[in-house]
Amino acid sequence: VQLQASGGGLVQPGGSLRLSCSASGFTLAYYAIGWFRQAPGKERERVGCINRSGSITYYTDSVKGRFTISRNNATNTGYLKMDSLRLEDTAVYYCATDVTGCDFDRPDYWGKGTQVTVSS
Repeated sequence: VQLQASGGGLVQPGGSLRLSCSASGFTLAYYAIGWFRQAPGKERERVGCINRSGSITYYTDSVKGRFTISRNNATNTGYLKMDSLRLEDTAVYYCATDVTGCDFDRPDYWGKGTQVTVSS
């Protein structure tokens, strides 16, 4: 069983990246997918979440209108599209799953993170 976030990198302010969250060994469609991030010296922050079917998404205020969460249950993959990136979006980004929905009080799986660096 494995969950892996990928697609991070170095991007200039105003640029875009798309992160992927790939699941192996279990069926991602049974779980809500959450995206989180942690910047150096800061607490982990929830970025947003998508429900099992992909019909409902939630975002933290700082990324609303800039980030889009989606999923493809047929390929066992979730996505985080990040546009209009800002310096303060620099962090390690993680995905996680929760079989109960978007609460994430006790996530079932955590993926290894991917570094996103926004810098000019």
